[in-house]
Amino acid sequence: MSERDSGSSGRAKAKTQPGAKASFGAFVRKPVEKVVANAVAAHEGCAESAESWPDDAVEVGAIVDAYGLKGWVKVAAHADAGQGGDALLSAGRWWLEKGRERKSAPRLQSKVHGDSIVAQLGGTNDRDAALALRGHRVYVRRSDFPALGTDEYYWVDLLGLDVVNEAGVELGKVADLIDNGAQSVLRIEYPASGKDGKPVTGERLIPFVGVFVKTVDLAAKRIVVDWEADY
Repeated sequence: MSERDSGSSGRAKAKTQPGAKASFGAFVRKPVEKVVANAVAAHEGCAESAESWPDDAVEVGAIVDAYGLKGWVKVAAHADAGQGGDALLSAGRWWLEKGRERKSAPRLQSKVHGDSIVAQLGGTNDRDAALALRGHRVYVRRSDFPALGTDEYYWVDLLGLDVVNEAGVELGKVADLIDNGAQSVLRIEYPASGKDGKPVTGERLIPFVGVFVKTVDLAAKRIVVDWEADY
């Protein structure tokens, strides 16, 4: 079982049981109620090409509406997909994409508003300009994500990692993470055979808590778990 901090960070923390080796954070921390100002003023908005698009860009939300009359936008964050949370409050620049259109703008201010985030972007000075941004997906650089504490991980960094048990048996790769409200769960996919003998994709669900997850080695792209292949 896991518990969520009752403080402002909203960070999911996993409980350990006696004898467990480690506890692990669950995913992208959700933003706190604050306003973050940014001094970035250079080129308020610019078009981006495939070549100029950051190679570590991660989608963290989508602009869903205008907010107020002064050019602020309202963003639905992909917190529950493990994509960014606090990065919308801290990244100096946002990259925006809609269809084939790509552009970027400095984030001047942002804050949490209810279950969404509102922000003022450079070059967006009135409500009409903000409305024109509806439907744009928002990306930030992975390098702009806030640092996490020991044994805490962003979901985006766990996707694709190999999962093996302590006996060295390969269990598959992390395809997704699920937040069931009590804890995070690794969804692992592996090649298998169906009843007809044809290849299918098998699935394992392993709670992302210290009693099962023993080590996470991002450099080696590997997670070691206490889990049998026939569970």
